Amino acid sequence: MDAKDVLDGLVQPAHLWSWAEVLARPSPVPSRPGVYGWYFKELPWPIDTSQCMTWDGCTLLYGGIAPKAPPANGRPAGQQTLRRRIRYHYTGNAAGSILRLTLGCLLAERLGIQLRRVGGGRRLTFAAGEARLSAWMADHAYVTWVETDRPWSAEQRLIASVNLPLNLDQNRQHAFHQQLTQIRADADTTARTLPVVST
Repeated sequence: MDAKDVLDGLVQPAHLWSWAEVLARPSPVPSRPGVYGWYFKELPWPIDTSQCMTWDGCTLLYGGIAPKAPPANGRPAGQQTLRRRIRYHYTGNAAGSILRLTLGCLLAERLGIQLRRVGGGRRLTFAAGEARLSAWMADHAYVTWVETDRPWSAEQRLIASVNLPLNLDQNRQHAFHQQLTQIRADADTTARTLPVVST
């Protein structure tokens, strides 16, 4: 599948999958490599979405791939799959999900959560607030995906041609990039001044 087909599948999805559908057993999400896009029924921040793609009343704000591109040293790509990655975004924590980190920073005041150092003090998550973030995503976040054996080949075109306010990597030209970078940096700085939360 070429990059255009992948792009078309994300911006004109056959279906937007909910939290309940993704986490059902058996899961509809394939254990295959691919590209995914996150649509939101409610915005996590007052973002200008006039240039964003919409579908069925939801707005596309973030795109990602599984697995990442293989390293330059010639080693193969990782073993991450769409199923594992998408389920983690819905149920994991900010230390392992850039999407959750970004959403949590934007929603911190609204949800009453805060980025904190946890465990040994090196990981940053929203601690007990991760459950509130998951609940918000269950209510407002939907996902779609397209299977492709080389998702990294489509990623650059996706970010270059689709308005994705919540993506930072390869997206420096976006109008929201600087503000989002600062919001996340401020949350990180504050977290490192606070006591470690035991888990």
